[in-house]
Amino acid sequence: MEHEIRALTARLVAQRWLPRKDPMVRRALIDETFRAELESRLAGVGLHLLDNPYAAHVAVGLTPEALEPTFGAGREYQSSNMGLTRDEIALLVVLWALIILPKRERQVTRQNLANEGQEELFASEQPVAHGAEVSAGVSEASLIADFGPRLGGKTKVRNFMLGKLARLGFIERRNNMILEGPLLDVALDYRLMADRIIHGTLAEVLAEAGHPLPEEDAFAKAEAEDLAQDDIADDEGAF
Repeated sequence: MEHEIRALTARLVAQRWLPRKDPMVRRALIDETFRAELESRLAGVGLHLLDNPYAAHVAVGLTPEALEPTFGAGREYQSSNMGLTRDEIALLVVLWALIILPKRERQVTRQNLANEGQEELFASEQPVAHGAEVSAGVSEASLIADFGPRLGGKTKVRNFMLGKLARLGFIERRNNMILEGPLLDVALDYRLMADRIIHGTLAEVLAEAGHPLPEEDAFAKAEAEDLAQDDIADDEGAF
């Protein structure tokens, strides 16, 4: 086990994220002893595993105790520890709301994109899905038309802001579509953000732009599902 732990720790630190389907990641998710040793190794350098049962990837992040010593010297730390400006953070939150919130609703209701809007027999017996089959993209042209004027204009959003979010791993850009990146569903705290977005000003901004958020009760279900992570793991087998 020593070799596997060392290798997985090194890969997480070097690559920042790994897919849940990776054999060693799967072991860390279902083997309590292996997971505890991995967390111990990461904690030794101020890191911890970022894991969301609904996300297709896992990642590493700084522990709360390591945040200030690591980033406290920089003025930008008050808003972002990844060098993001206020406009870029605003765009990131908008994309999170447009991509992750509808995705979570599909996962909670056990619906794939192909079945969206259709009744599904025995839907409650299906495992919680994650990954491409439930994560829809956002049209780049539509996003810029709706939010570009609020964020500095078309050129700034398309050529600079979206490019930066893609390089950091939050999004992927393919065929003029903006898709979920490896970090979008694990680096941003769902439990903290969902309620603030649904009940906050952003919900009104999105609705005005023609992007109404999913129904509120879906998110209450999602929070209950998150608390039952062990049950989800059993339903999914070995992930």
